[in-house]
Amino acid sequence: MSNATTPASNFSSHTPMMQQYLRIKAEHPDTLLFYRMGDFYELFYADAQRAAQLLDISLTKRGASNGQPIPMAGVPYHAAEGYLARLLQLGESVAICEQIGDPATSKGPVERQVVRILTPGTLTDEALLNEHEDQPLVAIQPHAGGLAIAALTMANGRFTIVEVSTLDEGRAELERLHPAELLYPDTWELPASMQLRCCLRRRPDWEFDRDTAQALLKRQFQVQHLDGFDVSHLPAALGAAGALLSYVRTTQRGALPHIQSIVAEHLHDTIMLDATTRRNLELVDSLSGQPTALVDVINQTHTAMGGRLLRRWLQRPLRDHSHLQTRYDAVAALQQIPAATVRESLRAIGDLERVLTRVALRTARPRDLTRLRAAFTALPTLHEQLTTPALRRWQQAMSLQPDLVKLLERALVEQPPQLIRDGGVIADGYDDELDEQRGLAAGATDFLQHIEQRERARTGIHTLKVGYNRVHGYYLEASRAAGHQIPADYQRRQTLKNAERYIIPELKTYEDKVLQSQSRALAREKWLYEQLLECIAEPLPQLQQTAQAIAEIDVLNSFARQAEEYHYVAPELTTEETMIQIRCGRHPVIETVSSEPFIANDADLSSAQRLLLITGPNMGGKSTYMRQIALLTIMAHCGSFVPAEAATFGPIDRIFTRIGASDDLASGRSTFMVEMTEAATILHNATAQSLVLMDEIGRGTSTYDGLALAWACAETLLQKNRALTLFATHYFELTQTVGAESGAVNLHVEAVEHGDSIAFKHQVVTGAASKSFGVHVAQLAGIPKAVINAARKHLQTLEEKSLAAAGEVPTPTQQPQQEAIHPVVQALQTLNINELTPIAALQQLELLQRLATDREQD
Repeated sequence: MSNATTPASNFSSHTPMMQQYLRIKAEHPDTLLFYRMGDFYELFYADAQRAAQLLDISLTKRGASNGQPIPMAGVPYHAAEGYLARLLQLGESVAICEQIGDPATSKGPVERQVVRILTPGTLTDEALLNEHEDQPLVAIQPHAGGLAIAALTMANGRFTIVEVSTLDEGRAELERLHPAELLYPDTWELPASMQLRCCLRRRPDWEFDRDTAQALLKRQFQVQHLDGFDVSHLPAALGAAGALLSYVRTTQRGALPHIQSIVAEHLHDTIMLDATTRRNLELVDSLSGQPTALVDVINQTHTAMGGRLLRRWLQRPLRDHSHLQTRYDAVAALQQIPAATVRESLRAIGDLERVLTRVALRTARPRDLTRLRAAFTALPTLHEQLTTPALRRWQQAMSLQPDLVKLLERALVEQPPQLIRDGGVIADGYDDELDEQRGLAAGATDFLQHIEQRERARTGIHTLKVGYNRVHGYYLEASRAAGHQIPADYQRRQTLKNAERYIIPELKTYEDKVLQSQSRALAREKWLYEQLLECIAEPLPQLQQTAQAIAEIDVLNSFARQAEEYHYVAPELTTEETMIQIRCGRHPVIETVSSEPFIANDADLSSAQRLLLITGPNMGGKSTYMRQIALLTIMAHCGSFVPAEAATFGPIDRIFTRIGASDDLASGRSTFMVEMTEAATILHNATAQSLVLMDEIGRGTSTYDGLALAWACAETLLQKNRALTLFATHYFELTQTVGAESGAVNLHVEAVEHGDSIAFKHQVVTGAASKSFGVHVAQLAGIPKAVINAARKHLQTLEEKSLAAAGEVPTPTQQPQQEAIHPVVQALQTLNINELTPIAALQQLELLQRLATDREQD
């Protein structure tokens, strides 16, 4: 046996302390065991070595057991949260083993017990959670070629199930949930596509059994059947839910009263977004790592729970138009309420849903209760503002709880300490017995002053004083020079360098009385605190409903303030036709983060023009235009207003994107293979109600291969899938073929060329572009001038060869050229002033000024 390993199951040769440790560790072989010893959590053997490596703490030895030194590492009890957070972020799980026996009465080692197992997906502690994101626990199992999924967010009790028909849909759903921990059956080989970057755990197959799961769920919800939850039609998902609940019960070692219900979700209720689409559109995570994701720029929530809900809404846009219209009406109503009133109320309410969870689990700290008190004190002000018909459903969902506010005001001091063990949490006057015990302890000062003055007078030692320390208790201290004045009834307790400390029977009696009163006061305070948690938890369902309503109001208010600040409009919804019509739409992120004025553009997708074939220069704005349409569609289907002058949306079932170039070297896939894989997903799954963004398909191979693939993809999307498609390309041949078909429209992003320079107008207009301006863009990027000149010569040669092959004769280079038209004149000639809005006119004026400045510099 090596020191690096935990000893075998025969513990008799070890010390009693290590026997206790090893027995407990044997029950948790795959979990780091934090074993409480005084003011430290200690780890031994392999746990110690692993923790020392992960946490960069000292690895020491604790004597010997069974004749061998014991590797040991430890962390202070009072600072354990920081170390726990680091371990959990690394995917570790930790069993917390506390002393539950009384050291004063224990014979041998104090009794210890694992009171809780911390895992990445079961956290509720404030210090261990990311306040901006959910960290769900997810369980999955295969089902009829697809996947059954159950998800629980322990920090708020949200429990959902869903069944999907394919593994691709299952992966998309898992990517959306972004689990912190994933459970799956022990005998099932988890597909590579499901092996996400999270903690993976096998669980026994019997835990996924439907009958076992139903019995466990009925016991959790205290019902005789599950019909009221409308989940019986999802048997496989119920099995996953049972496995998940069984795991949580094992780790939490107690009741889970905050898990009040289970909700069945259905993919057809939402617009499906796969992982590629969410990544390409940067909904909640920016590819650059900067705060430029959509959620970053539209998030004006004032509570952490509202911010988390906004992230969920953005990743799960709704298809139900009546539900969306309800949100639009609420946003419009909130715009009529003073922003400061709502803002201050929401800030005072804070992260109510997570506080309620800790109350339900009896892990709430005193400051959690002061947050609860502040939240329900501020709630009436918010409640009064929600009287309009459009907001009344949220107002009715909020329970004001005036009795709870009064209870918390009476029970708690204004600023309690962080932990109940420190005492001083319960306010004076709340409990007579506590006040009596505190009074005894508080009277010690007067009594000790009386003793000190009396003994000085009796002994004649004017420097005599009464003192106290935790080791020796109360004592009388006198200088050693006054030894001849010490009375006979003084008993020496401690000798110092220049002083002696004594005890007298009266002082000892009072010491016992004071210490007992302090101990009794703290025990009474802890008991009162537990009773307070019980009282708060009684109306838990109403409190959770209130928290959910406040979070939704926070998100809707965020939509309202964003719409006010950036002049968004309410979308119109129609069921008559699959369509997207946007007038003067703007990119919600770019217009927020850029200092330049944003050029607005229209979009018109319908059954009459299902495919927009977009050409134009790189950097001209093709990808921006495409993403903009997708983002506005998602925002509209979350309940938000959109940055446009007008926008109408018909039924949309899915959004697909094929944008950008990336490889997957870990899986052996080149950039082109990734591109083709994403294109294949679109072609197999897009329907006539899907929105497809396809950017530069086919560029990862030879020109003719790429052109052929792009041509075939565009034709298939147009004729077979019949999806609403934005198809950006540099293959101009497609504008003459695909662009000429019924249902397709050629668009291009305008750019003005003058000599060797180019000015991007970022305006999308009808018709195909004449060229790509690639050499111009390369020049802007800083390619050496010699390379640019060589490229222009090669480009001219290639163009002449292409024209010759087509039977056309190029214009001789020696033929006198017409005088170049000034770019300002050219821009003015293409301008339709009858269609310009005031803002667009200012934007065009700024462009003309820039063109004129560029010409002068030339």
